[in-house]
Amino acid sequence: MTRWSPLQWPVIRQVRTGDVLGRGPAVTSERTRTMAPRTSTADRVVQSVCPYCAVGCGQRIYVKDERVVQIEGDPDSPVSRGRLCPKGSASEQLVNSPGRQTKVLYRAPHARDWQRLDPETAIDMVADRFIESRRRTWQQADDKGRLLRRTMGIASLGGATLDNEENYLIKKLFTAAGAIQIENQARI
Repeated sequence: MTRWSPLQWPVIRQVRTGDVLGRGPAVTSERTRTMAPRTSTADRVVQSVCPYCAVGCGQRIYVKDERVVQIEGDPDSPVSRGRLCPKGSASEQLVNSPGRQTKVLYRAPHARDWQRLDPETAIDMVADRFIESRRRTWQQADDKGRLLRRTMGIASLGGATLDNEENYLIKKLFTAAGAIQIENQARI
């Protein structure tokens, strides 16, 4: 067990180092002086946009050995000017979480276990279900003969990170398919 000497006391260190306000070398340990930020060891920095809401805060993503090591606010972003909310600040944990799903999983009706699918198969399954639902629930006219040309079997709820252009295209796609239940999370 090491014993403290009076020369190690913070007040004495302040006087000896000239750090009279105690905000510099007087309060810095040897361990602190040898530490380096994770951002200084990154191989590259990638600019991105936070995925959590419609604000679109800019992020700087620090990558080392093809792994995200830190995510910070991008001071060059005109939207957020380097600031991130708590969720945006913690998005590195989302990327590196050991529980993060990176494969497409499918569980058949009444099945207990999930099975892996390749993305093309999953997209084909979604498209097939979309077309079948539209065909099965199509309403050409109401009981008085008025044209409806719609389906109540398809709906769309857009995410909050979608921008106006993406929402415009989604609206066009679902309207062309006959869906009338189209909403966006940013408005809810």
